[in-house]
Amino acid sequence: MDRDRVAEPLRIIEVTHRSVLAIAVPMTLGFLTTPLLGLTDTAVIGRTGTAASLAGLAIAAALFDLLFASLNFLRASTTALVAQAQGRRDDTEVFAVFWRSMALSVGIGLLILALSPLIISGGLALMGAEGEVALAASTYIAIRILAGPLTLSNFTLLGFVLGRGMGSVGLALQILLNGVNIIMSITLGITFGWGIAGVAWGTVIGEAVAAVAGLCFVFWRYGGAAWPRLAMLTDRTRLSHLFQLNRDILIRTFSLITAFTVMTRVGVSFGPVTLAANAVLMNFFMIASFYLDGIATAAEQITGQTVGARSRAGFEKAVKLTGIWSLGLALASLAFFLIFGAAIIGFITTAEDVRAMASTYLPYAALTALTGALAFQMDGVFIGATWSNEMRNMMIVALAGYLLTVAILVPMAGNHGLWVALNVFLALRGLLLLSRLKMKIDQTFAESQ
Repeated sequence: MDRDRVAEPLRIIEVTHRSVLAIAVPMTLGFLTTPLLGLTDTAVIGRTGTAASLAGLAIAAALFDLLFASLNFLRASTTALVAQAQGRRDDTEVFAVFWRSMALSVGIGLLILALSPLIISGGLALMGAEGEVALAASTYIAIRILAGPLTLSNFTLLGFVLGRGMGSVGLALQILLNGVNIIMSITLGITFGWGIAGVAWGTVIGEAVAAVAGLCFVFWRYGGAAWPRLAMLTDRTRLSHLFQLNRDILIRTFSLITAFTVMTRVGVSFGPVTLAANAVLMNFFMIASFYLDGIATAAEQITGQTVGARSRAGFEKAVKLTGIWSLGLALASLAFFLIFGAAIIGFITTAEDVRAMASTYLPYAALTALTGALAFQMDGVFIGATWSNEMRNMMIVALAGYLLTVAILVPMAGNHGLWVALNVFLALRGLLLLSRLKMKIDQTFAESQ
């Protein structure tokens, strides 16, 4: 075969604005339901508990956010590998990926249960919780941790339906999970008077209902083809690939957590008012991250499918269209935050000193939508194509650049330097991955010949 000619694609993948939005919009809406859940839990405890209960809930929720955010690789890797198998029209491998990921999810969930005494004691010590606050937090953790295998199974279920390109099903599962959680938290926490225990049991019930519904959907939709077989779980090459991909995404996630932890830790040194202002302004980045994550998820599915189908044209169009949407939404966000940012700050906090401080640093927070747009999109592209080594390595380089920028600018410019460093970190993530893009495209599609 002529080595200079790339093989014909397995099939043509039609990539359009509609196909991007068919995944991005439902997942953005799904991500938006999560803060509503947190607000509901806080309101329930606010009506039934004490200040210690609220503090305990905040500590426990932060620990679970850290734990499960670090395990979100189960969702991302499943999406990428299912999309690639679908692109190859390899239905057997589609379900093999699903069951390998499900087995890994349940296994990690059971390990979490086994380690729960250490997680409770270590987590509370790490957060400095004592007395009634520690009691409330331990009550919540001891109950909610029972849902560990269910939570991680739901990550896999969501990754599977997204890998199949069913964004509306993914949204439905997210709404069901968070909706049942909210209803049961209110019912058990307020109506039955269980307080923080009721909120925790509400989460367990929500995860259980979503997991059962997701599995029922898979078997209803695909019938006997979806049933697991032992051979699916004993393919060492495929298992090795899954573990490698998950390992690299985990390292990337820990790097992100490190960066934001450093920002909070350095912010503490500037005093409570500046720290509070930074916390208020991080909501601007959180808002932008909802739709940027939605675009990244679309990039994961579509690029994964085009890699599986060996469609270079489809892959390049997916990169182009997701890039257009990321940049367009980021520019719109930048303008919106600059115009209405002061009003948003005023809505979040009534403390005048915090408002004034937050207004000073508002432009930096507004800019994170723009500097983060390429980073989110490129993450989606590299995960979808399973170029995890490069994604991991470039993230480590970006983190090193961020830490160096913090070390140089913070002593010179204080909190201004800290916000500049955050934007440098976000921009570096995207630009470093972009610099590797053409080489990886040439390499991947040359290997398809």
